[in-house]
Amino acid sequence: MSLDPLDFYAAHSAFSTPGELAHLYADLPRDPARLARISRDLLVHRVEGPLFGHTHPTDRLHNDAETRYIDDVLRILVERDGAPLGRRREVGDRFVGTCRDFSLLHCSFLRHAGVPARIRSGFADYFTGDGFHFDHVVTEYWDGTRGWLLADAQLTDPGITAGWNADFDPMDVPRDRFLVAGRAWQAIREGAADQKTFGLHPPQDGPFWGERFVAGNIRLDLAMLNRTETLLWDVWGDDGGEFGEPLPEEVRRFYDRVAPVVAGEVSFAAVRELFTEDDTLRTPPTVTCYAPFNGPSQVTLR
Repeated sequence: MSLDPLDFYAAHSAFSTPGELAHLYADLPRDPARLARISRDLLVHRVEGPLFGHTHPTDRLHNDAETRYIDDVLRILVERDGAPLGRRREVGDRFVGTCRDFSLLHCSFLRHAGVPARIRSGFADYFTGDGFHFDHVVTEYWDGTRGWLLADAQLTDPGITAGWNADFDPMDVPRDRFLVAGRAWQAIREGAADQKTFGLHPPQDGPFWGERFVAGNIRLDLAMLNRTETLLWDVWGDDGGEFGEPLPEEVRRFYDRVAPVVAGEVSFAAVRELFTEDDTLRTPPTVTCYAPFNGPSQVTLR
């Protein structure tokens, strides 16, 4: 029997399930926008301390965002403040994470409410007004009238977004403002965009930009479309080259074939087939984690 896509995305993954802490979701609303704001009010991004006039404790800055699974995120949250999840946390009591954590928590809330949801890896142009597309993760959720919509829980607090270039509804992010990784690859290869404008940072600030970085995001996005929502620095299937080095031409041709599957209108059958049958793209049981603060390690996933 073939899988129904909406049933697949309404079910939890090993990463999104609250597990034995599901009772914490009992009093949450079902509205996607309200759930996005709750996610926003439980978490703070690693780089957002100055926006709140706050300095993250070093151990939280280094370790919180190494938490892969939502049940562990929830344990950290309730240990710091046992209030219901719908109550806004003081910044010092929040989980110190990344965009992936905001989106995965929102996705977890939605799936628990029966709303099909998944997270997507790509690039956003709305954090600055200079045309650079920053590495980012958002939620994609099913609207019964309009289909799949992009939502960015990080944008739901107006006090945080005042200095950003985000003049749209955070529950309906325009697809030309957030490019999923496959579409970013296509834009670069078609000559419609400069690879130097895609990455974790601009080229002058380090090596994490361009085609090689975008290819890594395609692997992450395909995994996310298959409910394998790893950390953003969990790595598998790369060609062994270093960031900052050009991709070999045969690798470019490989991602030319992969990118259309995860760009535009996604075929559920195609993303399932590609992920399960290609050894380069399928997430292995053990990945290499290049933790920004804690260094590389081998991690066996649940």
